[in-house]
This record gives sequence, C-alpha cells and structure tokens, in this order.
Amino acid sequence: MRFGLFYELQLPRPWDEESDLRLIHETLEQIELADRLGFDYAWAVEHHFLEEYSHSSAPEVLLGAASQRTKQIRLGHGVMVLPPGVNPTGRAAERIGTLDLLSRGRVEFGTGESSTEIELGGFNVDKADKRAAWREAVDAVTRMMVEEPFAGYDGEHVKMPQRNVVPKPLQKPHPPLWTACSKHETLMHAARHGMGGLTVSFVASDQAKKWVDDYYAVIESPECVPAGFSVNPQVAMTMYLMCAPDVATARERGLADHRFFARSLMYYWGMGELAPGRTNLARDLGLDLPKAVVDKSFPQELDGPYGGVGTPEQIKAVLRKYEEAGVDQILMISQSGRIKHEHICESMELFAREVMPEFAERHERAEAAKMERLAPAIEAALARREPPRQADPSYRVASTVPRPDRDAPGA
Repeated sequence: MRFGLFYELQLPRPWDEESDLRLIHETLEQIELADRLGFDYAWAVEHHFLEEYSHSSAPEVLLGAASQRTKQIRLGHGVMVLPPGVNPTGRAAERIGTLDLLSRGRVEFGTGESSTEIELGGFNVDKADKRAAWREAVDAVTRMMVEEPFAGYDGEHVKMPQRNVVPKPLQKPHPPLWTACSKHETLMHAARHGMGGLTVSFVASDQAKKWVDDYYAVIESPECVPAGFSVNPQVAMTMYLMCAPDVATARERGLADHRFFARSLMYYWGMGELAPGRTNLARDLGLDLPKAVVDKSFPQELDGPYGGVGTPEQIKAVLRKYEEAGVDQILMISQSGRIKHEHICESMELFAREVMPEFAERHERAEAAKMERLAPAIEAALARREPPRQADPSYRVASTVPRPDRDAPGA
C-alpha cells in the first residue's frame, strides 16, 4: 500500500491579511518534507468559492511550485474539474502537459465533475449536464495529449477545431488517469472507464474489501472501456492523520480539527446555505468547542476515517485492515481545520519513520503480482477503446489578415 497527502487547503475563520499567504507556503513546506520522507503522492483538490473548507482553487499553480521543490513524490490533481464551463478542455490539456514536463513526469491526472451548486452555479454550469460534459472532456483532453495534431472535436459540450495542442506530456501516452468517487456506484464508474478511483468519502475497513473486489471485477470485465489510452487500476481511500508518540497527544492535536473537516464537508454538500463572505463555519456548525470536549465525544478505539489518529502501532493495526482488503493507496488528510503546521510536520515525520516502511516492503511484490494478473484484461480493455485519429492533412487555418503583395517593396 502506498501513501499520499491529500490537501483541501482548509482555512477556518478568523482570518488576517496573511492567512492565505501562510497556508500556501506551509503547504509547500509540507510537500517538500513529504518528498524527503518518502511519501508517494501529494494530491491537491480543485474547489471554488468553498470558503473556509477549501482554498485550493488553483491546484495547477500549487503543484507547479511543488514540482520545483521536490524530486520523487508524485503530484496529483485530486481532481481537476473538467466541465468546460469551469476549465476549457484545451487549457486543461496544456496545463497538464506543462506540469508533467515541469515535474519530469510525476503528474497524476485526476478529473471530476464537481457537485455543489455553489461551485457549478458560480460558473453557470447546469448540474444536469455535468456528467455528459465530463465524459466528452475526458475523451477530448486525452486525445489532445496523444493526437498530433489533435483532430478536433464536435460534441454537445466540447467543440474545438483541429489544432496541435502543445506541449505534450512527458509520460506516454499520458499521465495516469483517476476520477473522484464518493460512493460505491461512482467507484464502479471509475472502473468502467479504466481509471483509478480516488475515493474521497470515508469507507470503513470492513466495507473496503467489497468495494475493492467489485472495482477489480469491473476492470477485468467487458464493461471496462478506457476513457483514455491507458488503464490505471488503482483504488485509493481516505483517512485522517495525526500520528503522535502517545494517544492523548494525537487526539488533542487532531480530533477537533478533523471534525471541522467532516462537518464543513457535510455543510457544503447539502446541509448549509452559504452567505458568501459572511458565513463562519466553526460558529455556525457549533464546532468552536474546547478540544477536550470534542475528544470525549469520540470512542476510545478509533477506526475508519479516524483510524490514522493515534500512535504508530495503533495506526499500523488499522492500515493492515485496508491493506488486506486490497486498497492500493491511502489518502492521508493532515491539514484540517486549525491544526498547527509544526504538529502536521511532526506527525508526518513519525508516520514516515514508524509506519510506512512495513507497508512499502510488501507493496512492490503485491503490485507486480496484481499487474501481471490484470495484463490480459488491460490489453482487452484497450482494444475496445477507439484509437487516436488521423487529422485531415488538408486542413488549414485561414488567415484573417490580408496577405501583403510578395512583390511589394519590403515584403
């Protein structure tokens, strides 16, 4: 099992003039530390207008900066919102190609539709159309990365004439594809498209095996028709992290702020009515409680989403359950609420030193065996995908500027 850090860039009120400045630079320091410690991935979400819950509205900029401060860690969009009203498809392809070159081939290309009215409505995207728009955009954006030149697209939501979209990514045919999954149904949707599943809901360890088994059953079935030109058979699941030498410290440093993450997530995905610029989530959700009070409301034994809050031995015991279920990666949420930067870094260092090595030892063998087993299914799936197209060689872009007379002076 591999481990990634998952960033929403949370910033609860109250704010001062340098709150966002500190948050961005502390995040970059954490990703740089994660690279040195041997974490496998750093994922950054794309959200818009979700004040306090997520200030990660330009992940391509954050990941571009991180690419220059790191050497090994994979840099993931978790996810880029692909309905063209939010991100024009050609611009998405250009940004991924550039980031893959900047990072020397370390990009993971996660995509999604978005789901909140706050975000979709802010860009005038019709919620009823977002799934169809996403499908067209994924097809088009992967073609832009492999077709030279891109043969054009005339869909309902994506329309673009023939152009050569540059730069092309370093990874061939394109960076690994993922999509966001919030429930079992959407994880199966990822499998049908040959994509890795970024399960950004919190799945208990006793449920994980069924989700994983069902995902791989679809990958190996005729249902799997890749959205891109490769198959990325991976299941990632989400867990909060606060690793400390003793239980009391882990709980005191992590539980209240991870609860802020959970409750503010629920707020934006259906519970709340945002007053832009005026909502105070901690106050409005009744979360500004003393940490000791929050701690007492949790059970003594933590599992599922809170299974990463505790000592190294406690966390290892929980992670083994996910490993046994076949989960490929755990997305660790360290930066929640108002958790202090120094506490996040201390937690990462202890987790990397005491927890990660055991799982790294087993991962390579397990991954190699899995890919060997899946090789025939992946080959069959790719055969079902329509191949890259040849562009019309006679196509020209007509000039709108009068041509000078070639025989005129100075021409």
